[in-house]
Amino acid sequence: HIQRTENYMVMEFLSRSSNESFARTAVATFAAQLDPTLDEIGDIKTAVSEAVTNSIVHGYPNTLGKIVVKVRILEKNTLEISVRDWGCGIENIDKAREPMFTTGGEERSGMGFTIMESFTDRMRVKSKLGHGTTVVMQKRIAPRMR
Repeated sequence: HIQRTENYMVMEFLSRSSNESFARTAVATFAAQLDPTLDEIGDIKTAVSEAVTNSIVHGYPNTLGKIVVKVRILEKNTLEISVRDWGCGIENIDKAREPMFTTGGEERSGMGFTIMESFTDRMRVKSKLGHGTTVVMQKRIAPRMR
């Protein structure tokens, strides 16, 4: 069953670390139309922050590149966030998803995918070496009583 898109937005920016907070805030602002709780907004911001940071640090370790964030509101109050880069890609996705694994040096925790998974309901990672990575996350926002 393909879920119908009720609204969406797309943004593109350079892989500068200064753009991470912009992306996080923009996605949270767009998600506000679903009337999420502060906890749900926090979860969304954290997941976006991790995904964008992964693209900046791991996708483009020695260069600047393009990151595209797409956010869709699907039926049943579901938010879908896609973060895509055209960077170096991930050699082994299963290994990259293991807690504590990192290619970013000792100051990195290696918890990015683990954090994204724990703050969303569903997460998929597609990657091709030399062609980049796409992370798609879904989070259902509980409807509020009016």
